Amino acid sequence: MTRKEGEKVDKERLTQVGRAMKELGVQMIAAYSPPARGRSERSFGTWQGRLPQELRLAGITTVEEANRYLRERYIGEFNAKFRVAAAEKGTAFRKTSRSDLNWIFTIQTERVVAKDNTVAIGSRHWQIEKTRFRHTLAGSTVTIHEHLDGTVSIRYGPHVVGRYHATGERLASGSQQPRRGKGGSVEAVENQKQVSPGSPTPWEISRKARDSHISTAPMTARVPTTAKIKPQNSKEAA
Repeated sequence: MTRKEGEKVDKERLTQVGRAMKELGVQMIAAYSPPARGRSERSFGTWQGRLPQELRLAGITTVEEANRYLRERYIGEFNAKFRVAAAEKGTAFRKTSRSDLNWIFTIQTERVVAKDNTVAIGSRHWQIEKTRFRHTLAGSTVTIHEHLDGTVSIRYGPHVVGRYHATGERLASGSQQPRRGKGGSVEAVENQKQVSPGSPTPWEISRKARDSHISTAPMTARVPTTAKIKPQNSKEAA
């Protein structure tokens, strides 16, 4: 992001997209030239100016109808009109080595835990229960992750200290579950979960407005779990 209009991008103050790209190892190239800025502004103008009128003319009034319109009609028409053939063949895409995409593709917000062990974003509040390693997190800085499926997770360092439904109710799984294996934890398993099948695509319209956020890179733990096999009784074997 830029501090003031016309200044260069501040690489230390990343947007949510910039933070996610950095975690994935994707280098973003800032557009400083007038032609590049003009192309981006015209694209934004099309989405912000023309798309609402297209939705109005189609009689669309709900988020579900709007997302269906985007997938089935608008994106195809947009690409057919503005797509330009690549000058060279080949692809710059590569597979990511990260398995915790469900954590990378989240809206991340840092908050200091209040004395009553709660955190808040705007009018939304979450109660953090007692963890196995600390009675209270009051005064500690945690990261609130808003996932694509609407659920919310709260992390203190590598530890998941709370998981909640979009409506605010606490999910069944949380920090009260036992550790799994030597040096491993439930958090390590949670970090490797992929985006749920019901998550919206990047083209879809969000159901609610987001607050301003401060990005932070999550810490992950990858420790293999172990299993103990109970020896079989010799008499039973016989």
